[in-house]
Amino acid sequence: MKQALLDKGEPALPSPGDVAAAGGRPRLRVPQRNQVELHWASLDELLEPDHSARTVWAAICGLDLSHWLDAIRAVEGSAGRDATDPRLLVALWIYATIEGIGSARELARLCEKHLAYQWLCGGVTVNHHMLADFRSQGGEKWDDLLTQIVASLLAENLVTMNRVAQDGMRVRASAGKGSFRRRPRLEQFLQEAREQVQALKPLVDESAEDATRRQRAARQRAARERQQRLEEAI
Repeated sequence: MKQALLDKGEPALPSPGDVAAAGGRPRLRVPQRNQVELHWASLDELLEPDHSARTVWAAICGLDLSHWLDAIRAVEGSAGRDATDPRLLVALWIYATIEGIGSARELARLCEKHLAYQWLCGGVTVNHHMLADFRSQGGEKWDDLLTQIVASLLAENLVTMNRVAQDGMRVRASAGKGSFRRRPRLEQFLQEAREQVQALKPLVDESAEDATRRQRAARQRAARERQQRLEEAI
């Protein structure tokens, strides 16, 4: 008798008549995330006030970039096309380095699709040829500049970096307040930034197919990790 009470079999679905008798199906406001909406706002209004892209831009604006400015031939009062602000190109590569982006093609795509890169561009168009040429023209001096700027921002705890390792895994790198004043800690940030620059440098001319394949693998790995953390949390 006890077994018969417990063994109820498969639950029966209610018939349309039963649903109607109970008052009908519930009417719900369901999220619709694929609808196109128009938002009247500037790039500056859309980007968070404390976003790391703003930090990068502020840091770049404080640098002496006369080396790049002196090489520009397009000057006021003469014919020719306006040159692209070198501060923009430096800022894009600094921010890309922090975010673990090394491909000029991927960086150019992000400048069209991603809000933070769009904010940095401020309506100025760039392409992967311009970005790749600018990245490669400086040689080791440019690598040193990237390393020093990224390490300085990390040391001041102003940004966190998506570290790119040999196996493609990414880990977050950050500092606690006060730790950057100790010389060994600053040297550690310099080493981390140097490793990041060297890991990303070979990816400058990476094809769109290779970048997409690598990003898909990274997204799948990240999705598995998120799912695992979610299951543990639940």
